[in-house]
Amino acid sequence: MKIVVVGTGYVGLVTGTCFAEVGIDVICVDIDAEKINNLNNGILPIFEPGLETLVIKNISNGRLKFSTSLKQSISDAGVAFIAVGTPPGENGSADLQYVLAVASEIGQYMNNYSVIVTKSTVPVGTAQKVQMAIQKELENRNLNISFDVASNPEFLKEGAAIDDFLKPDRIVVGISSKQAEEVMRKLYKPFLLNGHPIIFMDVPSAEMTKYAANSMLATKISFMNDIANLCEIMGADVNMVRKGIGSDARIGNKFIYPGIGYGGSCFPKDVKALIKTAAENGYSMKILQAVEAVNEYQKTVLFNKLNNRFQGNLEGKTIAMWGLSFKPNTDDMREAPSLVLVDSILKAGGNVQAFDPVAMKEARHIIGDKIVYCKNEYDTLINADALMIVTEWTDFRSPNFDKIKTLLNNAIVFDGRNIFDGKEMNELGFEYYGIGTRND
Repeated sequence: MKIVVVGTGYVGLVTGTCFAEVGIDVICVDIDAEKINNLNNGILPIFEPGLETLVIKNISNGRLKFSTSLKQSISDAGVAFIAVGTPPGENGSADLQYVLAVASEIGQYMNNYSVIVTKSTVPVGTAQKVQMAIQKELENRNLNISFDVASNPEFLKEGAAIDDFLKPDRIVVGISSKQAEEVMRKLYKPFLLNGHPIIFMDVPSAEMTKYAANSMLATKISFMNDIANLCEIMGADVNMVRKGIGSDARIGNKFIYPGIGYGGSCFPKDVKALIKTAAENGYSMKILQAVEAVNEYQKTVLFNKLNNRFQGNLEGKTIAMWGLSFKPNTDDMREAPSLVLVDSILKAGGNVQAFDPVAMKEARHIIGDKIVYCKNEYDTLINADALMIVTEWTDFRSPNFDKIKTLLNNAIVFDGRNIFDGKEMNELGFEYYGIGTRND
């Protein structure tokens, strides 16, 4: 079977590469000629552990190709994935212009039965719009080619996307015909050999599943951040509370770590989109509205701790910042809490010296030269008045604390991810501020 993946962003590139890895012939298509040229030379537009190795390997064995021509690529494809961006509009709704543009182009060039699969995160009802766009183009060509539109939402975690795709918790596919189900079952057969479940359902339910999953995870994060804030007020320790509730099998221990808010390409966008979808249909998602509000507030918590510690006077103060990406093992800066922190510190008259293991290039692109970018985490500490832990990279978890104290002007640490133990930090001579702990 030959498949086409339209879009070589995070989802499209991982999808195409992993299908090629199990022996399927894949062409990834993108309108960005420079990106395609780079990919053909093994140069990736994103950082994702293990992805570069698989891309180069599958280019070499001829199973993975990159092209700017959908016309040439779609002609004999059995499955075409639409994996282009759906950025949020000004009102929070998902912008479907790129998805529908691809659908129209598929209708202009397809010549045989295909299953057109929306891999992009799209609102309920998008598959129907995709079908109409394709059908319109076929009618313009006076052709009667049968096709199916399916929904196959992705559940990839940035930083662990390869394992998530090759060893999925579940594969969700929304279909509207038996033929489409047979095609998709055959396509995913290599991933089912180890017992990973494939769940077939109607298309609207599959579209909703993606939003519901991300919104639930975002809810758990905001809930724990809300609890953490209350713990500080009441004198409790959220780390103990987290262990206490995480041992309950009904709750579980994932996504209950307090911090400084979620970011990235999925949670903020998908929560907004689901709230907007509900509003357009006369329903108010009150829980998700609160989730979003808590998350926006949480991004200010670490700055407020910093500002209070220096009595509202950050003028001329230099803050060392460890981590810039929204989470470890990615260079993704979209909606990253670091952006809010940097902006707040600069507006207060302070300076920032930052280091991130992989996101420095992307940070320069977004922040520019407003901050100092250092070659390692210790260089950020030179003449700095305090240290902020913003991203919980493993590189930062067991540092040389004596060296930190020597380089900092003041032995003050603001730990936005609770990677250090407050009591131990106090014993080491640090003034320590965590999230939801008694050790401030």
